[in-house]
Amino acid sequence: MSSDYLVSFSVTAQSRPSVHIALLGGFDLVVDDVPVTVQVGSKRLLAFIALNYRVSVPRALIAGSLWPEASEQKAHTNLRAALTRLHDLGRKALEVSPSEVRLGQAVTVDLYHARSLAQGILDPRVPAEDLGLNPATVDHLSADLLPGWYDEWVMLEAEKWRELRLHALERLAGEFIDAEQFAGAVTAAHTAVQADPLRESSQASLIRAHLAEGNLAEALDHFERYSRRLRNELGLRPTKRLRQLVAGLQQPPPGGRR
Repeated sequence: MSSDYLVSFSVTAQSRPSVHIALLGGFDLVVDDVPVTVQVGSKRLLAFIALNYRVSVPRALIAGSLWPEASEQKAHTNLRAALTRLHDLGRKALEVSPSEVRLGQAVTVDLYHARSLAQGILDPRVPAEDLGLNPATVDHLSADLLPGWYDEWVMLEAEKWRELRLHALERLAGEFIDAEQFAGAVTAAHTAVQADPLRESSQASLIRAHLAEGNLAEALDHFERYSRRLRNELGLRPTKRLRQLVAGLQQPPPGGRR
C-alpha cells in the first residue's frame, strides 16, 4: 500500500505473530494460535497495557488506574498479583521491569490494525484505488472496543474508536457507491447505523446507498423509520439536508404538507 496508515491483513494472517491481543468485540489473548484463559485482574492489566501499545507505563500509573478505590499499597499489591497470575504464556505479552510495564515487541493488537485501516480510509492523500476495498474491509470496522467494560480508561478509548470507525464506515460507503459496489455500500452504512442508530450522517449514507442501487422504496422506508425514531426518542426531526435526499419520493398527505 502507498500509505503508512494501511495494513495488509492478508499478510498479517499468513505470518501471524506468536502473541495476539484482541480488544474489539471483547478481550482475547492468543499465544501460538492457542487461546489463553486469563483471570479478570490480569485481563484488565493486559488490556490497559495494550491500549498504551508500545509505550512503557509506570507501575504507579497502572496500579492507580486499575484499582482507583484501593490504597496505594493495596493497588501495588493487586498489580503484583495480576502479573503473577499471568504465568508463562500470559507473560509473553509483556516486558516487565521493576518500575514499568510495556507490551512485548512481537505482540499484535487488533485495535491498532483496525485503527490504521480507518485512518487510511479517511486520509484524503490516499487514492481510493489504493485502499484495496472489499466487503471484508467492513468487518475490521464492525466491532466496539471492549463492550461491557465500564472503567473510565476503557470508555474514553472506546468513544474515540467509535467516532473514528463511524467516520471511516461512512466514507467507505461513499467509496463503494462511487465504485458501484452497492452491496458493500449498504453493508458499510448498515454497520455504522447499527453502531449509532440516531446518527444522521450514518443514516444518510444508508439512504444514499439504497438510492444509488435504485431501491427507492427501501430508501424512503428507511428515512421514515428513522424520522419516527428521532421524533419518539428525542423530539427532533431530520435536518433539511436529509429530507432533501428523499424529497422527490414522498407524497404529501391530502390537504397539507409533510
